[in-house]
Amino acid sequence: MTIAFFDFDGTITNRDTLWEIIRFHRGRAAMYAGMVQLLPALLRFKLKMTPAQEMKEQVLDYFFGEMSASDFAAGCEDFCRERLPSLIRPLALTAIRKHQQQGHHVVVVTASAQDWVAPWCRKENIVCLGTRLEVKNKQITGKIQGINCNGEEKVNRIRHAYRLENFGEIYAYGDSEGDRPMLALAQYAHFKPFR
Repeated sequence: MTIAFFDFDGTITNRDTLWEIIRFHRGRAAMYAGMVQLLPALLRFKLKMTPAQEMKEQVLDYFFGEMSASDFAAGCEDFCRERLPSLIRPLALTAIRKHQQQGHHVVVVTASAQDWVAPWCRKENIVCLGTRLEVKNKQITGKIQGINCNGEEKVNRIRHAYRLENFGEIYAYGDSEGDRPMLALAQYAHFKPFR
């Protein structure tokens, strides 16, 4: 058996989808207004004074905190149908389909929230392992449930879902330092392959 792990943002897509989902849900003007409000926090993050998960939670809380989970889910479904296809790298989709045609098991492993990646994955018959957002009282809290699915957490999530010793061949595709631990699992590791 063969398995292929793909990062999502920057590998399958041509840009980070966090800001794209914000723009889709809230509109361009609200997104830029929010970026201005969050600028001090974003600068601290750029200077490595704020951890990535903390920064991500500040952004999620600002734009989606207290939004009803059902409204958020519906917007994510719309995003996957209306906006996401134009962000997909054609060569990445070709590689995914080539694996599928050979009977390989294909998995997206992403730091993005499963909410706005899983609907696309379902349509493409791909398993999605992603960051999970906390929901309380049927509302998005803006917090991440557990740990952001990046770096070593990608490996943890993969090992939790699969017994890798059952696979004769492992492929992995990524484009950032946060993908390096996942790429290290594979006999066939591809870094920034779809440029």
